[in-house]
Amino acid sequence: MSKKLVTNAMRLLNAAKIEYETIEYSADEVGENFGAEIAELTGMPPEQTFKTLAAAGDKTGTVIACVHVCGEVDLKKLAKISGNKRIQMVHVRELPALTGYIRGGVSPIGMKKKYPTYIDKSALDFESVTVSAGVCGASVRLAPRDLQKITDCKFEDIAKGEEV
Repeated sequence: MSKKLVTNAMRLLNAAKIEYETIEYSADEVGENFGAEIAELTGMPPEQTFKTLAAAGDKTGTVIACVHVCGEVDLKKLAKISGNKRIQMVHVRELPALTGYIRGGVSPIGMKKKYPTYIDKSALDFESVTVSAGVCGASVRLAPRDLQKITDCKFEDIAKGEEV
C-alpha cells in the first residue's frame, strides 16, 4: 500500500481549511521544458499552471513571483511593484536555502520565510490555478483567492507582454 503524499504546502492548506486538489505526475517524464510538460502531465492548460520564481531586489531582498508556465516575469515591472530599483533572478543553487524547496518543486506556499509574493493578475481570470505542491511530481489546484489567503500575495501585472 502506497503512502499518501502530504507536503508542507498541503499541511498548511489543510490547517487553513482551504479546499484544494492534489495532482500527481511522474517527475521522470519531465524534461528541459518542464513548465509546459507539467501542465500537459497534469491536464491543466499552461495559462492556468503557474511557476514560482525567486528574485532578489536591491532594496527589499527576496521577492517571489508566479507567472504561467509558458510566460516570463518582467523584471522591470516586478522591481517597480516591489519597491526596488533593480531586481534579478536568484540562482538555482540558492533556492533550497531561501525557500526550502528545490528547482521544479518551489511552491509559493510554505516557504522557510514569508517573502513578498506577487502573482500575475492573469490568475484571476480562472476559477482555479495550479502551483507546485512543494515537491517535483505534485501540484495543487485551488482558487486564486484561496492562494492569496495562504500566501498573502498581491495580484499584479508582472508577466512580459506578448511580442509582436
